[in-house]
Amino acid sequence: MVCLGNICRSPLAHGILQREIDDKGLGWEVDSAGTSGWHVGEQPDARSIEVAMQNGINITCQKSRKFLKSDLEDFDLIIAMDAQNYQDICALSSSEVEKKKVKMLLNYSYPGENRAVPDPYYSGGFDYVYDLINDAVKKLIEVES
Repeated sequence: MVCLGNICRSPLAHGILQREIDDKGLGWEVDSAGTSGWHVGEQPDARSIEVAMQNGINITCQKSRKFLKSDLEDFDLIIAMDAQNYQDICALSSSEVEKKKVKMLLNYSYPGENRAVPDPYYSGGFDYVYDLINDAVKKLIEVES
């Protein structure tokens, strides 16, 4: 799960996906990162923590990290929150195989539309972002499992 700073959207997506993985006994590994690296080592934004807690998910143990080129090798699926992050991740890929691992999250809810998960950092709307991500993650599990 990848967004810009790894403090708002991708930690929520990470937490939601982890809950679904645990509930379904899938045994998948999930992680999150940011393409910018601006917040490395920081906890998720307090507003993301709050909306996650309101939905029974604790994301306080997550720490922001920068997305690495090696993530394209280490993970089977890389999920971007928006087109700019998608492009930044693809720019790091060394092959078509790696590039094909990269998907936009909301394409699971809105196939082929390349919609962005809005960044709530400045504009707010954390509940709305949670709902968008939650719906898309459930569809991701249907498609990918």
